[in-house]
Amino acid sequence: MALLVFAPIPSLSSNHLMALLVFAPKPFFIVEGDIVAVKVDSVPFWTRMKGSTGMCSNSALVEDLSLLPEDTEVTGDNYKGKGKVGLDHDDANHTGYSFPDKELHCEESASLGETSRPDLVLPSDYGHVDGRQSTSDYSNVGSSSGLNDVKNAVGRMCAMLNSFPNKQPTGRVLAVIERSPRRDAVVGFLNVKQWLNYRELCRKDAKKSKTRFSFAEHGYIQLTPIDPRFPKMMILVSGLPDCLKKRLENSDATLDMELVAARIDSWDEASAVPQACILHTFGQGGKLETQLDAILFENAICTSDFSSESLTCLPSLPWEVPQEEFRSRMDLRKLCIFSIDPSTATDLDDALSIEVVSNGIFRVGVHIADVSYFVLPDTELDKEAQIRSTSVHMLQKKLPMLPPLLSENIGSLNPGVDRLAFYIFLDINPAGDITDQWIGRTVIRSCCKLSYELAQDIIDGLIDVENIDIVGNGSPQIHGHFEWHDVISSVKNLHEVSKILKEKRLRDGALRLESSKVAFVFDGYGEICDIKLSERSESNFLVEEFMLLANKTAAEVISRAFPDSALLRRHPEPNMRKLREFEAFCKKHGFQLDTSSSGQIHQSLERIRTKLKDDSIFLDILMNNASKPMQLATYFCSGELKDWGHYSLAVPLYTHFTSPLRRYPDILVHRTLAAVLEAEELYLKHQRLGNKVQRREELIRRCFTGIYFEKPAAESKEGKEALLAAALKHGVPGIESLAYVAIYCNDRKLASRRVKDACDRLYMWALLKKKEVQISLSSPVLLLNFTLLVS
Repeated sequence: MALLVFAPIPSLSSNHLMALLVFAPKPFFIVEGDIVAVKVDSVPFWTRMKGSTGMCSNSALVEDLSLLPEDTEVTGDNYKGKGKVGLDHDDANHTGYSFPDKELHCEESASLGETSRPDLVLPSDYGHVDGRQSTSDYSNVGSSSGLNDVKNAVGRMCAMLNSFPNKQPTGRVLAVIERSPRRDAVVGFLNVKQWLNYRELCRKDAKKSKTRFSFAEHGYIQLTPIDPRFPKMMILVSGLPDCLKKRLENSDATLDMELVAARIDSWDEASAVPQACILHTFGQGGKLETQLDAILFENAICTSDFSSESLTCLPSLPWEVPQEEFRSRMDLRKLCIFSIDPSTATDLDDALSIEVVSNGIFRVGVHIADVSYFVLPDTELDKEAQIRSTSVHMLQKKLPMLPPLLSENIGSLNPGVDRLAFYIFLDINPAGDITDQWIGRTVIRSCCKLSYELAQDIIDGLIDVENIDIVGNGSPQIHGHFEWHDVISSVKNLHEVSKILKEKRLRDGALRLESSKVAFVFDGYGEICDIKLSERSESNFLVEEFMLLANKTAAEVISRAFPDSALLRRHPEPNMRKLREFEAFCKKHGFQLDTSSSGQIHQSLERIRTKLKDDSIFLDILMNNASKPMQLATYFCSGELKDWGHYSLAVPLYTHFTSPLRRYPDILVHRTLAAVLEAEELYLKHQRLGNKVQRREELIRRCFTGIYFEKPAAESKEGKEALLAAALKHGVPGIESLAYVAIYCNDRKLASRRVKDACDRLYMWALLKKKEVQISLSSPVLLLNFTLLVS
C-alpha cells in the first residue's frame, strides 16, 4: 500500500487536491515522485480516516479537500547567514513537521497534463546534478487537451470527496507514467557475508562434482537499503564496479560495511525483489563524512566545484563599483547602515538603517545585496545558480549557491567597502502603519557587522552610549565617519519599531509557532561534544520583522506591475483533519483551541503558553503538535494560481527578496523589481516629454513603486510598452517558464530541508554513540526535544 498525493494543476485552484491510498502490484512498485495512473475504487471500498467519528455536515468540511495531508515544511532557525533559510513563518517557527518520503509532493508532479514549455528559460541539463537527474525533471509533459481531461477528472473526484469528507479514497496502480529520480539514489549496504558463505558452498559443491566454478557467473548479491521503506534488492555480481568486484574475489568481509548507492532497474512479476545496479560507493558506513556524502547524493545536492565558465562571468579582484553605477544609483554611503548576522556568517545579504523623520515617524531602510547585477540572465553563472537553486547548510559545512567570490566578497555587504544594493525605504508611524515607501538601486558602505549577541547586549542596555568602553577587544570595527553611539542609537530605535510591527502583525492575524530548538556544541577540534536548547533573542526578531516587511513590500510591487509573471510565495490553510486532531489533543489536556483563523489559533496558543509557563517540556510537545497540521509553503507564478495568500503571516501577498546570495527565487524577484523601476522611469520620461513640462511632483512621482499604484498608468499604451520593454531587458520570465522554475525551486528547497534534518539526526547519533551515561538531569529533556523536532 502507498499514500499518493495528487498535486494541484497550475491552472486549477488549490482546492483541487486529493490524497489516495493505493495498492501497487509488484510490476508497479512505486516510490516517492513516481507519476502513476490509478483506478479509483468505488466509494464503499474507501477507508475511514483516522480520527473521524462518523458522518458530519458536508458543508463544514469542504475545506478539508483543499489541503495536502502530511505535507509540511520547516526551514530551520530563522537566523540569518548560516542559520537563516527563509523568512516567512512557515519557515521560521514550525518545528514538528513530518516529511513522508513516500508521498507524491505537489512540486514533484505538476507536469502531469501540462502543455509543453518551448520558452522555458532553463539550461539544457536543467534538473540534472553531477550528471544525475535531480528530483525534478519536468521535460516530459502531456498535451493541452489532456489538461482539460485532468481538470474534469479531478473536479469529479473533488465532488465525491465533498460528499464523503470522513473517508479516504482507495485505488489500484495501473501504470507508472513517469519514474521518480528517487529510484536512482537508493543508499544501502551489500550483504557480503551471506554472499561469501553461499559462494563457499558453491565452491565445495563444484569441487565434489568436479565442475568449473566461475566467479563472474555467480548470480546476485543482496542490497539492504538503509531506508526500511525500500525493499531489499538484488545486484548482479558481474555488473558490480571493478573495485567492489575485486574485493569480493579476495573475500574482503569489510565490504559488508561499504555504503553504496544503487539504481532500481526492474522488478519482474515473477521475482520477489527488484533488481538494481550500483552507481556509487561512499566508503565505510558509520563514519560522519561517508554518511554526509550519502545524504547529499540521496537528495541530488550538487557538490561539484563551480565551473570555469561560471567563474568567468564574474569580475576579477580587486573590484570596485564602476563609475557609471554612481551616476545611475542613489549614493547612500554617508548613511549609517549596518548588518546584524551570526558571528560566523560570511555571506551578508542584508543591512539596515533608520532615521528619525518627524512626529514619531521613522524611516527604516532595508538594504539587500544587488546580486542580479552580477548574475545576468542566461549566462553560465545564472544557469548554475538555477540548478543549485539554494545554498545547503549543514552543521559544519556549507554548499553555496553562488561562488564564494560573489557570495562572500564582491556581492556580500561587507563593512567598510562600497557595495551595490537594492533599497526599500519605509516611513513607519507610531501605530506601525506604512505612510510612504521608496524602492531603488543604490551604492552603500556598511559601517559595521554586528553579531546577534552584540546587538542583543545593546538592546538589553549592557552596551550604551554612556558606557561604550565596555566594547573591548574583539568588537567589530566602525568604519567611516560614524561612532559607536550612532550604531547603538540605531539598534535601539530599530528594536522599538520592530516591537510595534510585530505586535501589529500578530493583531492582524499572523500565527507564531515557536518552541525551543536543539543546538549542537562542538569542541576545539570540530568534534561534537554536547547539545543545548537554543532560544531566539530580540535581536533575531528585530531583523526578522524588517525582512518580513521588505518581502511583503516587494511582493506588492512586482505583482501590481506584472500580475501574471510575478514569483510569489503562498502558504495554504492547515490540513483540517489534522487541525481537528490537534484541537482534540488540546481539549483532552484541558485547553480550548479556536481554529477559526490563524489569528485565533495564535491567541489560543498564547493563552496556553501562559498556563504552561512552568511546564516547558509539555509546552514543547504541544507546540510540536500544533505545527503538524501546517502545510508546505511554496513558490508559484502569479499567472498560474488564483490563491495567493500566506496563511501563517496572514497577508495576501508575499515573496522572497531578502536573501539573493543563497536563494535563486530572490534573484528572479530582484530582476522583476529592476524591470518595474525601469518601466516607471520610461513611462515618466515619456509623460514629461509629452507635457513639455517638468513639474517638481512629476520628477518625484512613483507611479509603479510608490505606496499607491497608478493602475491607469500601467494599463495605458505607454505603460504597457514600458513594462514590456523593461521585462525583456531584465530577463523577467514568462508565465510558463516561471511556473516551471517555481516547481524546481520548491523541490530543491525541500531537498535542502531534508539534508538539514538528516544531518541533525546523524550528529545526534554520533553524540549518543560517544555518551555512555547521562551526566545531567537536563539531558533527557534535550533528547526529548530533539526527538520531537526530527521525528
